[in-house]
Amino acid sequence: MTTNTQTPGRPSWTSRIDMPVAIAFGCIIVLLIVGSLYSRNFLSPEYLLQQLKVGAFLGIVATGMMIVILIGQIDLSVPWAVTMGAMMAAAAAAYGPTGEVLAIPFGILCGVAMGLVNGIGVAYLRIPSMIVTLAVNAVAQGLMVAYTGGFAPQDSASAAMKYLAAGTLILGLPNAVLMWIVVGALAVFLLNRTTFGRAVYGIGNRESAAYLSGIPTQRVVMLAFALSGGLAAFAGVLLAGYAGKAAQSMGDAYLLPAIAAVVLGGTSILGGRGKYLGTIAGVILITLLQSILSVMQIAEFGRQIIYGVVIVAMLLLYGREKSGR
Repeated sequence: MTTNTQTPGRPSWTSRIDMPVAIAFGCIIVLLIVGSLYSRNFLSPEYLLQQLKVGAFLGIVATGMMIVILIGQIDLSVPWAVTMGAMMAAAAAAYGPTGEVLAIPFGILCGVAMGLVNGIGVAYLRIPSMIVTLAVNAVAQGLMVAYTGGFAPQDSASAAMKYLAAGTLILGLPNAVLMWIVVGALAVFLLNRTTFGRAVYGIGNRESAAYLSGIPTQRVVMLAFALSGGLAAFAGVLLAGYAGKAAQSMGDAYLLPAIAAVVLGGTSILGGRGKYLGTIAGVILITLLQSILSVMQIAEFGRQIIYGVVIVAMLLLYGREKSGR
């Protein structure tokens, strides 16, 4: 005769494990092993810290993308939100000491403005997010090309931008990683400890039910897009500081990886479910995957195919899972 030692009504430890997050971290371990087979330096602390520094820019972009995906929407204006933030911050820095002080907040505010336009279009005008964010991305691209005359921007990043992106403050930890930690901590607090965070999850699960329960759904959606735009622009500011100056289309490489990182981390692309720990795992996974693909000399189009296949596969998985509830 066997006895059941599990307390009735209390879930087992296995049921409390977030499987997508666990799988993502498992894949990270596999990639580390595979990478070590191609290069002996792949597991060195210096190399891993450098990869974490590179991943920090993607991590900040993915944080904003996750918030938008949690409400069941998508933000395709990320590429030129990143670029606009970088270019406008560098442009402001050219206006003497006052410009250098205002450069970083000005670049971020430009991204917030883009996000507000997206949010108004989605929340109040009821335009599908895929359409309005793509249109805003095109408008931002046109404005930046008009500003530069189609040439590479000549403005340089400010000293503060360079320090935040490439300097170190605490025990050799790159400031870019520290910025990601700060952004991530604020995102976790916002999503888990505030009414805004609960509203984000509620809208993602069912917007009509959230509205009937008294949640100001339009305002929450607008703020979610504003956060996405601001964080993308902040990542652009850091990228400009890392490179020393802004560049045309410098944000193009971050759209698909940001979406893939969020989805790989277990956030349902249909909204309403996901943990920031999963997004962290997804960012690290994508960064390591990019590194290995570079070592293997996989062309850029091959990487884009891989990202697309991953997103479609996870969309099918989460779509079936949600419809089966």
